[in-house]
Amino acid sequence: MTNDLTGRRALVTGGGTGIGRATAIALAQAGADVALTYRSNDGTPVAEEIQAMGRKSVALALNAIDQGEVDSVLAAATEALGGPIDLLVNNAGGLVGRQKLAEMTDEHWFAVVDVNLTSTFRVTRAVLQQMPDGGSIVTIGSQAAENGGGPGAVAYAASKSALEGFTRGLAKELGPRNINVNVIAPGFIGGTPFHATFTPEAGQQAAVAGTPLGRAGQPDDIANAVAYLVSPGGSFVTGIVMDINGGNWFR
Repeated sequence: MTNDLTGRRALVTGGGTGIGRATAIALAQAGADVALTYRSNDGTPVAEEIQAMGRKSVALALNAIDQGEVDSVLAAATEALGGPIDLLVNNAGGLVGRQKLAEMTDEHWFAVVDVNLTSTFRVTRAVLQQMPDGGSIVTIGSQAAENGGGPGAVAYAASKSALEGFTRGLAKELGPRNINVNVIAPGFIGGTPFHATFTPEAGQQAAVAGTPLGRAGQPDDIANAVAYLVSPGGSFVTGIVMDINGGNWFR
């Protein structure tokens, strides 16, 4: 099977809900053992669901901005899974809030950059110190990096755009080690805390109405793409941004 992940060990940040939860489940269904981190949404039920499949799994609370926590959680994850992480999914992130640039505080700017970009840097750096050759890294970006996002999302769009440059540079750096590195840029994905918190119902309906496929995306739409990119079938794909948006935006 080209998507067989048997014997692989994955770490999914922000794995307690939404896209992260769906991704952790998809990787386990493909055969991987999965550690997942969470902050606001307890990931324990997800780990228990994965364990019920016969896979190793652990859910660990993590503030991914804190390097000390990243290092200790990574050590716990490798112990629980029985070896080093070879599949990393950087999913943790968020909008934090909507602020126009003219009124934006320094605190808001750095909070958004930290939760999306700095966290990815710190987790990836730590994992790469143990990841064996032939591993894989996928980061969850956003369509906002391509179209600027909605109202008050300048900081968010900027931080997600930075993830694309981070990924392209890292893909070149890690190519000699046969580690592929990619970004997925989701469009409107329903059933996630992100839109439940930050996007009014009218905005959600407008997003669906503007999507050629005529529906909201679902977390599984992203999770299945992640499972492909980290699988043997996706091993020659690196340095790309994969847009998954139902035709709402074309590169």
